[in-house]
Amino acid sequence: MDIEQIRTYCLGKKETTEGFPFDQDTLVFKVLGKMFALISLKKWEQGEAAINLKANPEYSELLRADYNSIRPGFHMSKKHWNTLYIHEGELTSDFIKTLIDHSYDMVVQGMTKKNRDRLNVK
Repeated sequence: MDIEQIRTYCLGKKETTEGFPFDQDTLVFKVLGKMFALISLKKWEQGEAAINLKANPEYSELLRADYNSIRPGFHMSKKHWNTLYIHEGELTSDFIKTLIDHSYDMVVQGMTKKNRDRLNVK
């Protein structure tokens, strides 16, 4: 899965925006202002394709145990974020999309009822 496919997939999720809130290198995807995915463009250009995604802490532990290319979030809370090292070739596009969905859903679940209603989520 290349960066444009990830970008298109993330932007296809309801109420998602992209931006560079930290620096010109870190592309961030947000749902209603809350981060659910981060990509270092510099690392991607250097051949180290990776994406940081939020995950349920218990699920994170299982993912890290099952996949060598999923590790604690680089420069993120190790409990709530994982870094997927896509360039290692272990993760399929469908699985990456599933993990993006999980990250998005985790962020939405933590929102107020008003914002969940805006997204038509219960």
